[in-house]
Amino acid sequence: MNLNLRKAIVANIADNNQEQLEATIVDAIENGEEKMLPGLGVLFELIWKKSDATDRQEMVSALEQGVKEASQ
Repeated sequence: MNLNLRKAIVANIADNNQEQLEATIVDAIENGEEKMLPGLGVLFELIWKKSDATDRQEMVSALEQGVKEASQ
């Protein structure tokens, strides 16, 4: 079986509006289930690809702060 996880995740949310996409992200984070991590990774990849250098730097800075806080 040749399963393309990225395509499956994108197909699953392709018709979602902004509210539904946000709810998907919030639900995945609040549930904290490991099985949701690949989906969040795909969503992050989509955001990253559509972001300019300034937005990417902001995301990396926020990520750095989040990692530092989570590791304390």
